[in-house]
Amino acid sequence: MPLIKNGAEIANEWTFVPDGAVLREGGPEKGKVSVSLARFLGLKQGQENGPLPDGVRLGPADTAEDLEPYLSELSLIEVDFPRYTDGRGYSQAQLLRRRYQYTGELRAVGHVLRDQIFYMHRSGFDAYVTRRAGLSEIVEALKEYSVVYQPAADTSPPAFRRRS
Repeated sequence: MPLIKNGAEIANEWTFVPDGAVLREGGPEKGKVSVSLARFLGLKQGQENGPLPDGVRLGPADTAEDLEPYLSELSLIEVDFPRYTDGRGYSQAQLLRRRYQYTGELRAVGHVLRDQIFYMHRSGFDAYVTRRAGLSEIVEALKEYSVVYQPAADTSPPAFRRRS
């Protein structure tokens, strides 16, 4: 599956290590590692042994607020979209970017469709892993609308601010 960030397809240096799998220093095959929120919190609180990863994957039922004390330590937060109809990831992204001021990479993973990319970007995502859209489709989706009407996590000023 391609990883698209900053208008280019890039190599994915990250590996998600599922709960129950062995977590080794340097990742499964050297590289960066992300784990579930529950596992990350268990490692932080000493309930589980192992190296502390630099990345976390939020599931739809996870609470972004739980990461607030650790945001400065994280290089990557992945937000999982198990189905295209599940929009909780948009709210998680908005909270991370706007309320908690997270500045690291925010990546959409899972069931990511071309039609969602523009709205994901507006919510604060800056990277997308999708098998359903190629680079040209992602770049096209990000340029699809030139005017927005509501403020969001991205830097596009809404139409009412452009008038003044």
